[in-house]
Amino acid sequence: MSESEGQLQDYSVDQAAGAVVLVLGAIAGLLQVIWMSKCHCKVNLCYLFRCERRPPTEEEMKSLKKKTQELKDAATKKKDEDDVEDKGTPRLVPTKSKDLEASPEPELGI
Repeated sequence: MSESEGQLQDYSVDQAAGAVVLVLGAIAGLLQVIWMSKCHCKVNLCYLFRCERRPPTEEEMKSLKKKTQELKDAATKKKDEDDVEDKGTPRLVPTKSKDLEASPEPELGI
């Protein structure tokens, strides 16, 4: 057996920091999934942080749908107003006319 078995290797500071960030990111991702879930659950993080998540009631769902519809209507109304304002603005459209071909520059007699 080799002598290095069972011993930690020497790691640089940036490698150790990367490992810490990787582990903390995994834990944060798991907590985010739990936090954003709509199911009934209780989260107890070392008795420092407690949270209880419940799904929205029927009344809350109706108010959320109504609010969503109002935001969509406002967005489409604003878009329609922008389209009306744009109709008065002239647009520069390139033409493919032979009359507009570049003519050769005259030679300068220097």
